[in-house]
This record gives sequence, C-alpha cells and structure tokens, in this order.
Amino acid sequence: MNERTRPQAPALIRIILPAALIALYLPLVVMVAGSFLERVDGSSRFSLRWYHELAHDPVLWGALGRSVTIAFSSAALSTVLAILGSLALERWVFKGRWPLRILSTISLMLPELVLALSLLSWFSVLHMQLSLVTVAIAHITLTLPFAIFVVGARLQTMEGSLEDAARDLGAGEWQVLTRVTLPLLGPAIVTAFLLAFLLSFDDFLVTFYTNGAGGDTLPVKLYSLMKTGLSPKLQALSTIMLLLSVVMVIMLVKLQQKNRSEA
Repeated sequence: MNERTRPQAPALIRIILPAALIALYLPLVVMVAGSFLERVDGSSRFSLRWYHELAHDPVLWGALGRSVTIAFSSAALSTVLAILGSLALERWVFKGRWPLRILSTISLMLPELVLALSLLSWFSVLHMQLSLVTVAIAHITLTLPFAIFVVGARLQTMEGSLEDAARDLGAGEWQVLTRVTLPLLGPAIVTAFLLAFLLSFDDFLVTFYTNGAGGDTLPVKLYSLMKTGLSPKLQALSTIMLLLSVVMVIMLVKLQQKNRSEA
C-alpha cells in the first residue's frame, strides 16, 4: 500500500498525537535549555558554566564511573550467559527445557520491586555484604532475561540448514559454533549487549535496594542530590546522558533493521 492509497487519519488522532508528543518531549527540551542558561542580574543568558562545573565535580564523575563499570560488566556477562542459554533452549533437547523457557519469559514481566526485594532477601540469607558486587549480580539477574529474549528470537528465525551444511562438510561442533552460528548471531548479540547496558546504566530501583554505603551509582546519586533541589549542573549531566541514550537507541534501531533484513 503506497502513500496515495492510505486512508486519512481521523482529525481527532491528528490532534491527540502531536499533543501527546509535545507533553512527552517538552520537559526534555526545557531540561536541555536550562543546562545552557545562566541567570545574571535577573536575566538569562547562554552559558557553558554548568558543564564546566560538572567537568570539575569528582563526586558525580565517580558515580558515573561506577555506573559505567557495573553496566559494562553486567551487560557483558548477561550477553555471554544469554548466548549459552539461548543455544541450550533453541538447539538442544533436555529435561526441564520448557520450564526454563517459561521462567525466562516470566522474568521479563516480573515487577522490578519484587525482583529488588527478592534479591535483597537472598543476599541477606547468604550473609553477603551489600556492595558494588551485589549490585552487579542484581543487574545481571535483571538484564539476563532481556538478553535471552533478543538472542533467542534471532536463533528461532535463523536457518538451521546452514549449520547442518557445515556439519556435512566435516566441521566439528566448535567450528560450527564459532564460524557459522556466532557470526550469524552477531547483530543480535550486539543488540542484546546494548539493551542490557542501557537497562543496567539507567536502573534505580534494584540498585537502590542492593547497594551498599559509599558506592552510589549515578541514578542513585542524582536522586539523593535532587532532594536538595534541582541544580542546572544536574540538568547538564542529564543532557549528556540523554544524548548518549539517543545514540545507543539509534544503534539499537539500526541493528534491529539489520536483524530483520538477515532473517
């Protein structure tokens, strides 16, 4: 169906949709604008002062470093586990396969508060002191089902005949995995990693419940600082995070388009 034969949208939809988009994105525009404004003698002017102060704030940079470290490590481990788990669920037959598939799907819909409280209780049972290690374990638990969903979806649409052909030509299982399966899974693996990284980097609730003293990640640190008032410096930091998120979302969309074209 081309553009000429598409039916016209109802007038009400043409009003509601722009209004909803404005309500959704106007706060972001105000935040970005506020990060570039400085009030002087009762008037506002363009300034990079808040970005300069942000660049010399060791507390926020320390929190950012912890967030990036935890997000990268948890995303990497989640992706590796997702590859192994997806291969087991989609390529192998064993007892308990379907219960594991159902559990991995249910985990996607599990309320984050329930997950946070259950992890906190489990760490207490194990007598584990809350620290960045417990946060990383919690983030792996949080992001793993999403990574399995992405990699598993690609495996379901991938032609198994290519792997069979490699075996017929004399390739061993390790060669089939490293030279056929994993290269074909490449875009899905990168997508799973980026998705897990974003989920971990932006997470607040699970981190808040499983974090120890003195190891605040960036979302937790921002929450504590915003209790005393919203500073333009925090708006500058939020603007940078917004730009990074937009870049990663664009990468995710392009990878999804590549996955569809290869499916």
